[in-house]
Amino acid sequence: MTSVKQIQVTFDCAEPERVARFWSEVLGYEHQGTAAVDPTGVGPRLYFQRVPEGKVVKNRVHLDVRAGTGLVGAERVAALEAECARLIPLGAVRLHLLEADDDNESCLVMQDIEGNEFCLD
Repeated sequence: MTSVKQIQVTFDCAEPERVARFWSEVLGYEHQGTAAVDPTGVGPRLYFQRVPEGKVVKNRVHLDVRAGTGLVGAERVAALEAECARLIPLGAVRLHLLEADDDNESCLVMQDIEGNEFCLD
């Protein structure tokens, strides 16, 4: 039996090269046309394919950009806000902060340049 060693995450979008460039900058990946590739080879390849229809509803799957790993409370929120400030000039949109509760630490909900939700976590 063969086990899978790598995955690729594929996104439907209107402008594949533009979205690939955005995510390459967000993640520090290499921009390769319609793909964003982890230069270390550890993270998944992100592939962006053109589709004719636009986004209609909230995505069922989203990326979490791990900007506050290991941090809690105000220190975590400050790290998330700092990363948010870096991403806004790239075209990201800040939606709202989900504050910590009994089960989860704070995370910041954002959208990429085509309106797909992602979290700074």
